[in-house]
Amino acid sequence: MPARSWGVLAVLCGAIFLEGIDVAMLNVALPSIRADLGLSTGMLSGVVSAYVLGYGGFMLLGGRAADLLGRRRMFLLWLGVFLVFSGLGGFADEGWVLLIARFVTGVAAAFMTPAGLSLITTTFPEGRLRNKALLIYAGTAAGGFALGLVIGGLLTALGWRWVFFAPVLMSGLILAVAIPLIKEPVTDRTPVQGFDLAGAVTITGAMMLLVYGVVRLEHPADGWPLTVAAFAGGLALLAAFATVERRSASPLVRLGILRSGPLVRANLMAALLTASFFGFQFLVTLYLQELRGWSTIQTGLALLAAAADVVLAPTLTPWLVNRYGNAKVVLGGLLSGLLAYGLFLGVGLDWTYAAMLPSMLLIGLMFAFVYGPLTIVATDGIAEHEQGLAGGLINSSFQFGAALGLSAVTAINVAALAAETSPQAGLTALRTALVAPVTATLLAAAIATIGLRTRTRTSDRVPVKA
Repeated sequence: MPARSWGVLAVLCGAIFLEGIDVAMLNVALPSIRADLGLSTGMLSGVVSAYVLGYGGFMLLGGRAADLLGRRRMFLLWLGVFLVFSGLGGFADEGWVLLIARFVTGVAAAFMTPAGLSLITTTFPEGRLRNKALLIYAGTAAGGFALGLVIGGLLTALGWRWVFFAPVLMSGLILAVAIPLIKEPVTDRTPVQGFDLAGAVTITGAMMLLVYGVVRLEHPADGWPLTVAAFAGGLALLAAFATVERRSASPLVRLGILRSGPLVRANLMAALLTASFFGFQFLVTLYLQELRGWSTIQTGLALLAAAADVVLAPTLTPWLVNRYGNAKVVLGGLLSGLLAYGLFLGVGLDWTYAAMLPSMLLIGLMFAFVYGPLTIVATDGIAEHEQGLAGGLINSSFQFGAALGLSAVTAINVAALAAETSPQAGLTALRTALVAPVTATLLAAAIATIGLRTRTRTSDRVPVKA
């Protein structure tokens, strides 16, 4: 790999690491933010939801914008926006300023992330070189979520505003290096002949309403009518979007791309993967901090073992993919995750960390064997001028799954806890909520098995795709 290509990969990995660490650090700092600014529980929840709405709502539009308007241009522009509004969050003295800052930061990430992914898939030729680059990229992304918990705890000890200022410094450094280093890939990108405004409005509105509905599942006591209305409105706009795209001369999303079986299966498994992981991570955090009394830093260090994929993804996973193919590696990773969650079902109030460690390490294996290969499958074989769209789809699935997993375990945990507040009642509720990650992983493994059997019937060789 040429030195310049390594440099481009390092910059893009830095950006996805920034996105992951930004989310994780904020979650750790929320109690300190509420104490300092006097925010209500609803406002504090809104700060988190604002980012999710911006990210999930604009991801598909961001992916297509990279294809139509230029990947380098979109990446650099929205990295700059990310920098500015991250800084705004650090200077906030009112809750509404934080809401605006987090929403626009989420929108910036929604445009920046698929542009970065498509820069990789169009810079590196399809095959082993691209696979290795994607696996390094995926491992870095997962590492950002894991390391962000530890770094967020350390920065919050200095002051919660550093959770916002640290991404400003990091994004400024990435931007300074990216401007001279990254070039627009020479691809068969179709010239812009018209912009599908109706498609952009309907898909963005649909995604925002669906994500909002999922977020509201965390608060079942707030009233189901609004939640049902959000889902109904989202589905209605989704149907309107499909109608618009069929009639549009320059569709925002070519619906024919969804006829790819590997792409659809990869996106379904991506949503189920992050639903299980983020749901499990949330439950473990509750267990360690609320039931066991561990500090934020201790909790982050405990979850650090799950970041083993940072090492495994660029080293062991490429060898396994080349030898066995993506489908078998993904299935093996999902089975590792299923075993991890199954082992944790027996968690007790007197468990030592040694008893938890096998689950943490197996979670790291799952992410190393599933996250990157799914990204490969979702972008492999897609035309160059639709790589941004493919990147937007897979990242939307990851984001939507994370929101769904968090909402599901929260709703189950609250319902199971009922009016009891004893540690034993909390432990029982936590074990009940663990059913959600187990179920999501089982479904993902079933989809992986179907994909493996389909591939076996259609080819006698072991191709790169799952």
